[in-house]
Amino acid sequence: MKKEKIVQEVKDIKELIYNSAKTYANNIAFIVKHQEGKNKTYENITYKMLLEQINALGTKLYSMGFKNKRIAILGRNRYEWALGHLTNLLGGIVSIPLDKDLQIDELENSLIRSKTDAIYFDEKYIEKIEEIKNRNNTNVKEYICMSKIAGYDDIHTLKEEGQKLLEEGNKEYISAKIDENAMNILLFTSGTTSKSKAVMLSQRNIASNVYAMQRVEDIRSTDSNLAFLPMHHIFGSTCLIVMLACGARTSFPDGLRYVAQNLKEYEVSVFVGVPLLVEAIYNKVVKEIDKQGKTKLIKSAIRVSNFLLKFHIDIRRKLFKQLIDQLGGKMRFVISGGAPLDPKIQKGFIDLGINVAQGYGLTETSPVIAAENMYKSRTGSIGVPMENVTVEIVNKDDNGIGELRAKGPNVMLGYYENEEETNKVLKDGWFYTGDLGYIDKDGFIFITGRQKNMIVLKNGKKIFPEEIETLVNRIDLIDECMVFGMPDEVDKNDVKLSVKVVYNKDEVKQKYGDISFDELRDIIWDRIKNEVNTTVPRYKHIMNMILTDKELIKTTTKKVKRNEELKEILKNY
Repeated sequence: MKKEKIVQEVKDIKELIYNSAKTYANNIAFIVKHQEGKNKTYENITYKMLLEQINALGTKLYSMGFKNKRIAILGRNRYEWALGHLTNLLGGIVSIPLDKDLQIDELENSLIRSKTDAIYFDEKYIEKIEEIKNRNNTNVKEYICMSKIAGYDDIHTLKEEGQKLLEEGNKEYISAKIDENAMNILLFTSGTTSKSKAVMLSQRNIASNVYAMQRVEDIRSTDSNLAFLPMHHIFGSTCLIVMLACGARTSFPDGLRYVAQNLKEYEVSVFVGVPLLVEAIYNKVVKEIDKQGKTKLIKSAIRVSNFLLKFHIDIRRKLFKQLIDQLGGKMRFVISGGAPLDPKIQKGFIDLGINVAQGYGLTETSPVIAAENMYKSRTGSIGVPMENVTVEIVNKDDNGIGELRAKGPNVMLGYYENEEETNKVLKDGWFYTGDLGYIDKDGFIFITGRQKNMIVLKNGKKIFPEEIETLVNRIDLIDECMVFGMPDEVDKNDVKLSVKVVYNKDEVKQKYGDISFDELRDIIWDRIKNEVNTTVPRYKHIMNMILTDKELIKTTTKKVKRNEELKEILKNY
């Protein structure tokens, strides 16, 4: 029977952090690794220390004139990023997280559009910062580095100076009142900044979503989280605050290559990621099983453990300890979001005793609209609506598929200085997501595809490329793919389904050695015809394939930029 969790609802992030500092005072909030050459040291930041550092930095920022101002953040996931963001929020300073991979022109444009007054920056991006300073086109008055470097103020020095001000009795920052309904976060959507929209979020938006996620997901004060998702993205930054609300500890990865090492290093028990990464982690375990020749043995063990589960006997984590050890040894919970996760991957983790929950949402909804948990899940579904969110399907077709819309305290204030685009998606309090799907009789939501990605054939039949992509990606020789419609050579008014496939070089070499490109193309094409086309209706058959070893163009959150890919394809069509 599900045990009801006691979760305190708060009106803003300031109240949330103060509550956590009181409840989990001596718990570790962040683990910070300092590395010089081969020497590593680890600094533990407790919840009490975190609040003290926030108040010190914030006090200094207020004394510098940044009360009611706007401060951007540019950098890798690291403690200073989190400290800067939280300091902004607890002082009512508008926080503007920026994509670290933006080109200089795009970065400059973002700073201008957002009317940014100051920026925290990672020393790794000093060249971009220097160029923007030299251009002198922005309103930025203060450049604050996340580390101590010559010629710039830095977070740590400002924090020390702020502590002195606190000791002298300066209470202005600590006493600051938060308007939970005002714009406090400004986030640019993916794409070039000239076309991207800037989403206005309030602390009430974020706090309500954090509360709902706490109620649904099994995050504990004893958990350890690896903050892999980019924190400039709403999914990454909101999940960070969820961990803080639950009293869990957070560490930061050294990079994609070191994920497996970091999982063990920090004894990670909760991992939040996009499907691409979640699937890569799982596939690494599967490949190791196959390499050791234990595939049949593991399958038999899974059948036995699943049988015992029917009698409430759970031996999975003991039985599969060696496999769980490959994931650091402590992994118990995976949260996947940003795109649908292959049901086979989800089941694979669960079979090992690692629970997996999918979430669904957008930047505009802070972000989570719906989610699964260990008590409410259904294969292929993204779960049920969060308890404070209402979801409806409108404009349904004959199959009951229509656009998903949502209403709740997590829905954005609107797009910054863009009333026209705001009015397109916000109507009578409802946010129209642009995603298509349906809700079953038990309330589980199923996403069939993105409205703008939908392929419509001449006969009126609709194809959601995401559905076909899931099937193609199951082929072990394939890393990723994108399904799209191309003009039919016979009937120019119709389209034929095509796919761009990125093959896995290591997998190909392991299976076939030195094989020619034409031979590989024939092998993969035959497998698509036999393993995909035979499983779907004829009108969904893939009729053409482009093969490459070059990674698809993606956003920093690993979503394929379909329009840019199509432009590249059409160049050679």
